[in-house]
Amino acid sequence: MNNIANKQAICNKLLEASQTDKDIVVLCSDSRGSASLTKFADELPEQFIEIGIAEQNLVTVSAGLASCGKKVFAVSPASFLSTRSMEQAKVDVAYSNTNVTLVGISGGISYGALGMTHHSANDIATMASIPNMRVYLPSDHFQTEKLIEALLQDDKPSYVRVGRNAVDPVYEENNIPFEMDKATLIKDGTDVTLIACGEMVKSAKDAAEILAKEGISARVVDMYCLKPIDKDIVIKAAKETKGIVTIEEHTIYGGLNSQVAQITAQNYPVTVIGMGLPDAPVITGKSQEVFDTYGLNAEGIAKEAKKVLNK
Repeated sequence: MNNIANKQAICNKLLEASQTDKDIVVLCSDSRGSASLTKFADELPEQFIEIGIAEQNLVTVSAGLASCGKKVFAVSPASFLSTRSMEQAKVDVAYSNTNVTLVGISGGISYGALGMTHHSANDIATMASIPNMRVYLPSDHFQTEKLIEALLQDDKPSYVRVGRNAVDPVYEENNIPFEMDKATLIKDGTDVTLIACGEMVKSAKDAAEILAKEGISARVVDMYCLKPIDKDIVIKAAKETKGIVTIEEHTIYGGLNSQVAQITAQNYPVTVIGMGLPDAPVITGKSQEVFDTYGLNAEGIAKEAKKVLNK
């Protein structure tokens, strides 16, 4: 199985595109190694800028370059990019409408053993709250490549969050359905809908297989676009299945679940169960250990899906 980290897919796609498009510029905050950008920096040093451990400067410099016509990708650990440079993201990027893609690497609990200081469990909520800021969490390296290709074709602000480790692919190389700002229906179903984002999508897909063995038909939706969120697919799921389970590597407040619950409440009320990280410092450990602790795995998702059917 071809397992590649989403951050590596970003570097590969940017390196490929930058060979011919000299307006592409990549910046990082002393994170080229962890961002898999070493090859980019070595091969295209004139299109790479090392800012150092100064995330606020990273974002402001990026906005300045974009105002001069550059297509800018600012890469930094999500835990710092979405907090330390919040004002710069709001004012210099979103409010000023600059062509900057903020890339939060090692997102969620990727830095599991380092604890809460290095977790980015609230970045969907904070970034989505900024007017004119789009938010994306691709599920695998195939979708990540498609997303970066699309972002290279527009000039709007965005925030992309990816994890640290290689992930099992959700899609196949010759079958990668992708439409900008539209969720992907991975599997249709009639009993319950599983809506996931980022690296939780694979677990949701596996959960559907577990449920299928028990005679339960689960619909699986890859909501890689958290803002603008695909309202139509949520409403359709509410009308056609008995309830919805959302799964996210994020706090239970202000992320995918909050948005899905709001959409259904306003349009077609159904049971919505949210699976995410607790409103407390997350335990330290490897990513999978953390996921298993909070039931963010295929078995845990299948268990919650059954609760929807029992309501």
